Amino acid sequence: MRWLVAGAVAGAAMAAAGGAAAQQAPGDATAGYALAQSWCAGCHFVDQQEMRAKDAVPSFAAVAAMKSTTELSLQAFLQTNHHNMPDWRLTRQQVDDVVAYILTLRPKAS
Repeated sequence: MRWLVAGAVAGAAMAAAGGAAAQQAPGDATAGYALAQSWCAGCHFVDQQEMRAKDAVPSFAAVAAMKSTTELSLQAFLQTNHHNMPDWRLTRQQVDDVVAYILTLRPKAS
């Protein structure tokens, strides 16, 4: 019986540690910023202070501020073709990097 309790406690501890690690975006925000500057800035404002849009295209800061924006939603969006966006065919690492950068633009909780 004690080994069941010990196993359950160990399993819960591992799950909690895995959950905490999963909350951090796996990409490199600095690399994501560089990629956004070279590939995305032609249509999107990519810097924090740029909130307005170019021709009805949302800024990265505006995307980050959306309540629906999560790491998962950004990853899915960046890996899906859109008729009004170039089909960049980002690698998994590039997607992770851009996602990490966009998430740095989130407004700070008050």
